[in-house]
Amino acid sequence: MVSPSSSPPSSYRGRLAPSPTGYLHIGHARTFWTAFERAVAAGGTLVMRMEDLDPDRSRAEYAEAALEDLHWMGIRWQEGPDLDGPFAPYEQSRRQAFYLDSWRKLLRGGFLFPCRCSRKDLEAALSAPHEDAFQNNIKQEPIDDEPIYPGTCRLGNATLPDSPAHEIDGPGNFNWRFRVPDGEAIEFVDLNLGPQRFIAGRDFGDFVVWRRDGVPSYQLACVADDAAMEITEVVRGEDLLKSTARQILLYRALAFDPPAWFHCRLVTDSHGRRLAKRHDALSLRTLRQRGLTPAQILSGEMLAAT
Repeated sequence: MVSPSSSPPSSYRGRLAPSPTGYLHIGHARTFWTAFERAVAAGGTLVMRMEDLDPDRSRAEYAEAALEDLHWMGIRWQEGPDLDGPFAPYEQSRRQAFYLDSWRKLLRGGFLFPCRCSRKDLEAALSAPHEDAFQNNIKQEPIDDEPIYPGTCRLGNATLPDSPAHEIDGPGNFNWRFRVPDGEAIEFVDLNLGPQRFIAGRDFGDFVVWRRDGVPSYQLACVADDAAMEITEVVRGEDLLKSTARQILLYRALAFDPPAWFHCRLVTDSHGRRLAKRHDALSLRTLRQRGLTPAQILSGEMLAAT
């Protein structure tokens, strides 16, 4: 097992960011273990942040299980909802003021427009299924699944509702989208997967940063929190590579320094399907109950039997 360094911490700050919408599975375990190993190797700090933004799916029992399961794996962090720290609170559900501040900066910088399209409107405007909907003829959970926006409200010049940007204090009853620079290449070097390149407007479109039900998007909350918590490296799954391109645009618009990126290969079952929280048979909780050890889980030796 890896042991935290006893030497003074470096400037490295990594993070674990589970979403408590189900029990963690093997893929989470491997990614979070990688984040832990990299923080230890750098002699830095690891932050636990609970990404419980989704009011309909987040559950306290899943948050508690995530902390318990990761401790059982041998993963340790220095800041988090169970430890406190200089950048508390460490639950996204308690950080609305941070997200509103970032939303206002984006609005006043001219990067946002309100979108009145319903989900049904968007589905009708999209002529092709999501590129990752099927893999090996097996239906998949969408990977980085926000569809490319057809530009309905952007083309209609729906820039601001009635008032100048400086007079708008809150998002109101709108979806707010970030206006991407069409045709611009967003490039970055991933520390695990190498050079990455996405074209704004082709690989991803104007994306939601605030939902009409009052909830900030993953993209906005992630950037606002990583910047506020001074995260220097983000370790997560390769399914979020396209999200990284979106987030780089947000970092630039908000004048924040982006972290380094390290995206882990996804864990798949014996049929080539990436693991998801619906695979309860492979949740850490279930595997623990079966008597498996952390070493066995990290090795993935049980996947051949699924």
